[in-house]
Amino acid sequence: MKTNKIATRSVLSARIVVPLIRKRTKLYQLLGFFIPLVCALTIHPANAHAQIIGALKADIPFQFYAGTANLPAGEYVLRMLDNSNLKIMEISSTNGSLSALFQVQDAKANSAPRTGELIFNKYGNLYFLTSVFDEGNPDGSEVPKSQYEKNVGQTGSEAQKHVPADHRGQQGS
Repeated sequence: MKTNKIATRSVLSARIVVPLIRKRTKLYQLLGFFIPLVCALTIHPANAHAQIIGALKADIPFQFYAGTANLPAGEYVLRMLDNSNLKIMEISSTNGSLSALFQVQDAKANSAPRTGELIFNKYGNLYFLTSVFDEGNPDGSEVPKSQYEKNVGQTGSEAQKHVPADHRGQQGS
């Protein structure tokens, strides 16, 4: 009788202990996977986002397009729109008479520009704002090509024009 009780206890213990061991093993496997993943995500820097800090001021000497907006030559201020997740910029004339919003996406320059700059694609006598970079930062903003720019680009050759830009109130050199 004693052996039956011991055997029954062993069988019952095995039925309880084995699933517990399996559950623990799965838990340890999951922990073994998630702990290195969390460490890797916290140690590895996230992709840098385009960061135009504050407002950039530029004197643009030609008529141009910013997104789909056609703007005359003049002095403009560009800034990221608040709460846009770094995806919408505003360009406005310094006298406040003109303003437009346009979409942007992340861009990366080959090297960090020494001064802020606006880069325009030029087709014949038409200029399209294509990129915005802040001083000393290779991460900037790129303006996706509008349908009009794509159409114009099919019929003519492309060149680029760089226009310097400074932080508002710091321009004067």
